Amino acid sequence: MRILLVEDESRVAGFIAKGLREQAYAVDIARDGEQALYQAAINEYDLVILDVMLPVQDGHTVCRALRGRGFAAPILMLTARDAVDDRVAGLDSGADDYLAKPFDFKELLARLRALLRRSASLRPQVARVADLALNTASHAVTRGGKPVSLTAKEYALLEYLVLNEGRVVGREPIAQHVWDESFDPFSNLIEVYIKRLRAKLDTGFGRRLIHTRRGEGYILTAEPGVGDD
Repeated sequence: MRILLVEDESRVAGFIAKGLREQAYAVDIARDGEQALYQAAINEYDLVILDVMLPVQDGHTVCRALRGRGFAAPILMLTARDAVDDRVAGLDSGADDYLAKPFDFKELLARLRALLRRSASLRPQVARVADLALNTASHAVTRGGKPVSLTAKEYALLEYLVLNEGRVVGREPIAQHVWDESFDPFSNLIEVYIKRLRAKLDTGFGRRLIHTRRGEGYILTAEPGVGDD
């Protein structure tokens, strides 16, 4: 999942981004409201974390602008103010949830998971493909009942493939959802991570799950004969 974090306080933004990346989210940071609107226009995000008190344009203005453009992904607003009127203003501007600062990071993660479950592309807590099981809450992965140890980025890529089971996904959507704006589109990083996943998930099993469609992308499925490899 790729998240846009809109926060002008560098220390707070760094803390949140670091924690989210450790949980396998790809994170882009915008420092003001105008930059947030630009980022949301050129990139595809699964969720936005939006501070209310921002320079240039405040969070309520940004939220209304995003919804006015048809932006449908969940928006979680952050603010140092927790009065009822502030929460109402945030929700009325188009936010899906509201979290007051200071907050416990575990609560932020729980709210993100709840919002993603409620979004258009519902995420089951445990996704299964053949004998592969992926827990989207704990990030635990097993194949044939045996645990598979993955790095945060390996997990993020696998989750994206699993949630698109049976569909060919190309490099561009993978980069959009699994990596952030620092991703080099000319690198072979996606191929490297696909190779790592295959080594951990397909080696030693009679049925391969990760397949390549030459010139198109990758597909995760238990169906035989769907790829070129």
